[in-house]
Amino acid sequence: MTIRWQDATRHYLQVVAACCAIAVLTNMIWPLKGYLPQLGYALSVGTISWMVIEFGRYLVPERHCRRASHGGRGWPQGWRGLLLTAVSIGLGFIGGQRFGDLFWSNGLVNSPRDDEISLTITILAGAIISFYFHSRGRAAELVALKNAAERSASEAKLKLLETQLEPHMLFNTLANLRVLITTDPPRAVAMLDRLNSYLRVTLTGSRALAHPLAAEFERLSDYLELMSVRMGKRLRYTMELPDDLRQVPVPPLLLQPLVENSIRHGLEPKVEGGEITVRAHRHGAQLVIEVLDTGVGLVDPPGSSNLGIDGDDMGGGGFGSSGFGITQVRERLSTVHQDRAHLQLSRRVGGGTAATLTLPLTEQSPPP
Repeated sequence: MTIRWQDATRHYLQVVAACCAIAVLTNMIWPLKGYLPQLGYALSVGTISWMVIEFGRYLVPERHCRRASHGGRGWPQGWRGLLLTAVSIGLGFIGGQRFGDLFWSNGLVNSPRDDEISLTITILAGAIISFYFHSRGRAAELVALKNAAERSASEAKLKLLETQLEPHMLFNTLANLRVLITTDPPRAVAMLDRLNSYLRVTLTGSRALAHPLAAEFERLSDYLELMSVRMGKRLRYTMELPDDLRQVPVPPLLLQPLVENSIRHGLEPKVEGGEITVRAHRHGAQLVIEVLDTGVGLVDPPGSSNLGIDGDDMGGGGFGSSGFGITQVRERLSTVHQDRAHLQLSRRVGGGTAATLTLPLTEQSPPP
């Protein structure tokens, strides 16, 4: 049983505010008793009722309670909630009256009619306050269900995007492998071995919606090794990941489409090939990841946000700001971080392309 003391304190402050209002009402009925003593009685009744409901609900199995907005235990449902409310009002009235007599009694004797009025006020006030908390609990449950539905929709979209990315990479690799089988069988065998290793890690690994940035770099290293078999000395790469960023969670397969585009549309059109640099660093409260290449550069205007055809269908060579991989990366960023994450493509001085990812920096560990 985990009690959220912040929520309990907030609930109690609301009960105190209601007790102050009730004391104003009772003071209008019995002005001779004075406001402060009647406030003391109201607080005694309200405090006991609050304690019974606030902590008694943890005795109800969680499956019979509404979900709180934070996902925990909320207000009990059905007859359990009604029973808890009735018990809290009864104990509050009896215990509160006796507690009040010890500290705030002014010597005046209540008539039977006064006791009936006090009981009626206690029942009505308890019912109104309980209905208020019940309504808040119902609203919190709806918020929790809405948040869960939005998370499920985002997770489903991320899974769909990931399943689209993996075949795209696989088809491109198999097409290159088919060429090597006839032109360079030893390299084809080496490439096939690398492909097996890459797929073993990718397909049997975690299907979580996020994994550490270190795992993303490791998967990217496997992919680059695979491409190195095909391109040989024409492909050179370096990877830079600071230790303090290794556990930052990112969506899987976030960087591989960018590197694939750098190779396919940047380095391969050049006879001498080129170099790819992947590096991450912290910029304030943001994580910045750069994929830099020395290829032939952008085809589309820098900063173009056109998301259109696959790069395979583009005329001529060059890294385009449109294409399947770029589109998928942007959609994955939008799904996870909305407008707080960006992908920017720009031309590098001296030739080549810079793809810069900017994400909110989160320090929590990724989900298992």
